Amino acid sequence: MKQSLINDVLQAMLPYLNNEQAERLQVVMQHELFSYELIEKESKDKETKLNLVELFLAAKRIEGCSEKSLKYYNSTICSMMNGVGKEIKHIETSDIRNYLTEYQKRKRSSRVTIDNIRRILSSFFSWLEDEDYILKSLVRRIHKVKAASNIKGTYSDEALELMRDNCTELRDLAIIDMLASTGMRVGEMVLLNREDIDFNERECIVFGKGSKERIVYFDARTKIHLKNYLESRTDGNPALFVSLKEPNDRLNIGGIEVRLREFGKQLGLQKVHPHKFRRTLATMAIDKGMPIEQLQQLLGHRKIDTTLQYAMVKQQNVKLAHRKYIG
Repeated sequence: MKQSLINDVLQAMLPYLNNEQAERLQVVMQHELFSYELIEKESKDKETKLNLVELFLAAKRIEGCSEKSLKYYNSTICSMMNGVGKEIKHIETSDIRNYLTEYQKRKRSSRVTIDNIRRILSSFFSWLEDEDYILKSLVRRIHKVKAASNIKGTYSDEALELMRDNCTELRDLAIIDMLASTGMRVGEMVLLNREDIDFNERECIVFGKGSKERIVYFDARTKIHLKNYLESRTDGNPALFVSLKEPNDRLNIGGIEVRLREFGKQLGLQKVHPHKFRRTLATMAIDKGMPIEQLQQLLGHRKIDTTLQYAMVKQQNVKLAHRKYIG
């Protein structure tokens, strides 16, 4: 109780004190309050708690975070606060550690999921520290959760051709070629309209994460198949890809994922997913010698480390390189 009061006073005085003065104030208060017994009045300041979260989300919105990300941030932070059951200014590092441990046990979450939660909480508490709402971030001492490095698969040339050869709909063929040749995210593709496609330059502008614009490019085969699909349509929907049945609504992410998954099952292909086309393009680009900086730009990654995670080096090339350089 006493330490909580001291922390509250220190937080309130932090803008007016340097580190040495804050440390001295803490020592004096601990000495002066030593012989006193404190009783806390019941007053849960829920509005302050919620306001801090809202202010944090507003700051992230200004930085360019998508509404989808903000919704995930909000649910993650609120879940933590409900789980810990303390006011933000009274939460300790051990509370966060215990919360993450219990969450992993209860939800049977992967290490990747737990580290994502840790990163969001770290961002939140770092912002609280920067804005002088707390003395220092509680999550700073909780290190990155190490996860097993899983090699995620890519499509072989044979698998890609098998999918193309067995497409019965012009739309599905155009979708597969568009994903395979551009490496764009499926969430970017479903937002495209017909007018966004520049057939002369074989390119289009997409809006990536954080509404960032970038140009992506497609090959000659995709140009032909995309033109054939658009010329076959009789609807007036401006969307690039629409449902096959009336009223021919714009395709969403879930619709494409389900379509590809069912298509893969019919052909006996495992784990057919839109994102796998993106990894395949990245791996192929690295394999053919594309500079990693250019691939980063093509994929729309903010950090080059993300690009390196996407791009797999083919084992056969490792074998050839070993023979060439080592013997």
